[in-house]
Amino acid sequence: MSRISRADRPYDLVLFGATGFVGTLTAHYLAAHAPEDLRWAVAGRDEGRLERLREELPGGADVGVLRADMAEPATLRALAEHARVVATTVGPYVLYGEELVAACADTGADYLDLTGEPEFVDLMYVRHDARARETGARLVHACGFDSVPHDLGAYFTVRRLPEGVPLTVDGYVTVDAAFSGGTLASALNQMARGRRMWAAARERARHEPRLPGRRVTAPSGTPGYAAEVGAWALPLPTIDPQIVRRSARALERYGPDFRYRHYAAVRRLPVALGGIAAVGAVAAAAQLPPARRWLSDRLKPGDGPSAEKRARSRFSVRFVGEGGGRRVFTEVAGGDPGYDETAKMFAEAALCLAFDDLPPTAGQVTTAQAMGDALTGRLRAAGITFRVAAER
Repeated sequence: MSRISRADRPYDLVLFGATGFVGTLTAHYLAAHAPEDLRWAVAGRDEGRLERLREELPGGADVGVLRADMAEPATLRALAEHARVVATTVGPYVLYGEELVAACADTGADYLDLTGEPEFVDLMYVRHDARARETGARLVHACGFDSVPHDLGAYFTVRRLPEGVPLTVDGYVTVDAAFSGGTLASALNQMARGRRMWAAARERARHEPRLPGRRVTAPSGTPGYAAEVGAWALPLPTIDPQIVRRSARALERYGPDFRYRHYAAVRRLPVALGGIAAVGAVAAAAQLPPARRWLSDRLKPGDGPSAEKRARSRFSVRFVGEGGGRRVFTEVAGGDPGYDETAKMFAEAALCLAFDDLPPTAGQVTTAQAMGDALTGRLRAAGITFRVAAER
């Protein structure tokens, strides 16, 4: 690994897409919680909006403003050359994200995003992991509610089980929250790209090295009642189990044979059945361009839930881990998952890469692989719960 020197870059952190819904929340979180010596900037294509955002931030006079546009690769290259860490909220990433990943991989800048798009993550691995390994750049995808609580929660659970034995972990997600227009746009786009998503997954599988002497799986599981958590468990087809699986592939602490399953936990059966029907209907509509446009128009990118709604929102991910004759029940929990807590996770992950003493990694890595205990500690200090509920 030949890490390009980044010590003389003018900014420790650049937040790209800072005037979007989650970008603005992240900027305010950084202004309120970042260390005083943080050298950082907000970036995007509209300098006027960036200047107005800077004026709203506590201590905003010290925050830089950089113009960069996904349609102008040279501006993205300049952004990456100015930063030790680049954090981007601009999605859908499969449509707008690759040029910035490429710029960071080539210049050695660390990169974070909020994607929940498996196709994008797989394509970035195939196209840019090798170059990032050469320059020392860490490319960390899914640094919000997708997939920090699940990835670090599984890691937290594994750390409380015996070493060197087969392990299983099941995650059960409960969410009470609304979503934004940007999230809706990404979800609809992903649902409409099923064939391309599977093609990207197959291409990645051809490039990934094998695991001699170890096995890691993340099967979808089957619906049913989970007595361990007192709820109906529905397989949750998000990016999260894929991220957990990649952490397990990278870290031998997950044991010689590791299996992870990921579920939505719903207490009432009628609600569970209604949720399945609703997701199926939206997925079917996403295949038809007119229906997809109609759904997209219901909530525009940049729109999102009010502060009052977010204040009432909560999430909980309960984990059941087993192995070596031990069983452990853990939980990761917090407030509004999609926005307030996502902004917190995203900002703390960026600060973690910028300032913390971390394992030497490079290329496309996960939050557990790259930041593990350091990021868990940051999030606990910031108010997100990681706890052991019971051990047997």
